[in-house]
Amino acid sequence: MGKFSEHSNQLLEQCHPDLQRLFREVVKGFDCIVECGWRGQEEQDYYYKIKKSKAKWPNSKHNCYPSKAVDVTPYPLEWKDINRMYYFAGYVRAKAEDLGIKIICGIDWDNDTEVDDQSFNDYPHFQLKEV
Repeated sequence: MGKFSEHSNQLLEQCHPDLQRLFREVVKGFDCIVECGWRGQEEQDYYYKIKKSKAKWPNSKHNCYPSKAVDVTPYPLEWKDINRMYYFAGYVRAKAEDLGIKIICGIDWDNDTEVDDQSFNDYPHFQLKEV
């Protein structure tokens, strides 16, 4: 179906190999855009300041290299289409399970499959689950 742009590929290459493998499979069936991979201190401080991140530098999974987090949105991006964000997250979770990759989505931080119990929704955020 889809394939990543050069820019999305560059951002994805900043991420852990498991995230790269996962999203290279996801994009085959669900067109999407990589919005963010690794974040340096300045960028992390900015996202924290504007309340787009709850983590201060260097405590975000985006702050290690390779990044253990990635922000990916469905394409075309429509921020107000929350149902599509939920659908996309479900698709990503299913692909991750098929590949044996343990992830946490920013719309289900506690991984209980309940999306209404979150105090902070980060729709495009996916990170590796620490085991």
